[in-house]
Amino acid sequence: MGVEASIGANPEAPSLVSATIGAITNHIRVNELGPGDRLPSEAALSKELSVSRPVVREAFRSLAAMRLIDLSVGKRATVAQLDHGAMSLMIEHGIHTEQINVQQIYDVRRTIEVRTATLAALRRTDADANLILAHAMAMEENFSDAEKIMESDLAFHLEIARASKNPIFTLIVGAFQGVSRQTWPIGWRSRTSDTERHAMNAIHIELAQSILAGDPQAASNLMARHFDESVKALLAAGIA
Repeated sequence: MGVEASIGANPEAPSLVSATIGAITNHIRVNELGPGDRLPSEAALSKELSVSRPVVREAFRSLAAMRLIDLSVGKRATVAQLDHGAMSLMIEHGIHTEQINVQQIYDVRRTIEVRTATLAALRRTDADANLILAHAMAMEENFSDAEKIMESDLAFHLEIARASKNPIFTLIVGAFQGVSRQTWPIGWRSRTSDTERHAMNAIHIELAQSILAGDPQAASNLMARHFDESVKALLAAGIA
C-alpha cells in the first residue's frame, strides 16, 4: 500500500498534515521532479490522498516554509531550487534563543571552509579563481567602506564554496551569512589598527592567489589561519 493510500485508510493518523507532506515529497521523488516542475493541484491531491483541501493547503505552506516548494497566487505549486534560507533561519534562531553560540558556529565554519578552500584549489575553473581573487581585491580597494568590505568578504567565502563543486558546502556556507552579517562588524572594529585590518585583507588575497595557483595545502593553511585570527578578534570583543 502506497503512502497516499495509507493516509486515506487511516483517518486516525496522528497528523494528516505531516502524512500529506510525506506523500507530496514522495510524489516529487517518484516522479523525478526537478526545480520548476509543477505539482498536482490542491484539488487533485485532496482527491488522490483522501484528505481535505485545507490539509493539502497546510502541507503546501509547510513545504514552502522549508523552501522545498514555491507557491505563487493563482499558480500551481512548483518544486523549489535549493537554497540556504531554511537552514539560515534555524541557525539564527539557535543564536537568539541561546541554544548555540558564535564560538560553536566558527568551529563548524572553520572545519567546513578549510575543506572548501582545499577543494576549490583542486577543482576551480579559471573564472572561479578570478572571481574569488576579485572579491579579495575589492576588500582592500574599498578599505574605507566597512559595509563594502563585509559584502566582498561574504561573497569571497561563498564563491570558494561554489568553486569546491559540492553544492552542499554552498548551502551550508550560505546559511551562515545571516549570523556573519551580525558578527562581522564587531570583528572588524575589534581590530584596533588599520595595520591589523590590512593584514586581514591580505590573508584573503593570499588565499585567493593560492586557489588560483592550484595549491590546496596553502589554501587550507591560510583558511585555517584566517579563522583562528577571526575567532581571536571576536574573543577580544567579548562575544564568542
